[in-house]
Amino acid sequence: MLQTTKLTDDQLVAAYVQGDNSAFDTLLQRHQANVFSYIMHLVKDEEIANDIFQETFVKAIMTLKQSRYTSDGKFGAWLARIAHNLVIDHFRQDKGMVSTDNQDINILNRRDLTEGTIEDAIIDAQILDDVQSLVRQLPADQRKVVEMRYYEDLSFKEIAERTGVSINTALGRMRYAILNMRRRAKEADLVLAR
Repeated sequence: MLQTTKLTDDQLVAAYVQGDNSAFDTLLQRHQANVFSYIMHLVKDEEIANDIFQETFVKAIMTLKQSRYTSDGKFGAWLARIAHNLVIDHFRQDKGMVSTDNQDINILNRRDLTEGTIEDAIIDAQILDDVQSLVRQLPADQRKVVEMRYYEDLSFKEIAERTGVSINTALGRMRYAILNMRRRAKEADLVLAR
């Protein structure tokens, strides 16, 4: 077991991914006060803050265990980003209203208005690569329907006309393509959403 208190955050992440749970304990101790304070500052409710705090670290654990975290020396900022997004989700579920100093204001800080992180871009690129690989593995008739529908944005009527088949056949090929892609994704243990 490593002397974890002397390691950098990225070294602790690497140790945790390799199975050293004490490394994550050190990360938690190192960042819990800042993350909780940040959440509490935004939500101003200790019970909600505790829930979001726990969810932040659960999400962090899941991402680390799935090897989706990109080490860049900014682990604390990454945790704050997770917490921030969870706070936004909380307010969005609460109909977008925030109570501060006894006045309600509409929160404009929605996830769909924020810039994505580098990690999001990397994950999106990997998902796209995985999907394209799955499409390439389809039988030719199924692959053609998927490409025409999603890459050329054709209707099923247009696909049927171009391929010389009925609309039902085009729909059937799409259905089988999706089923095949789901099966292959499951077999390869691919995660196709973030």
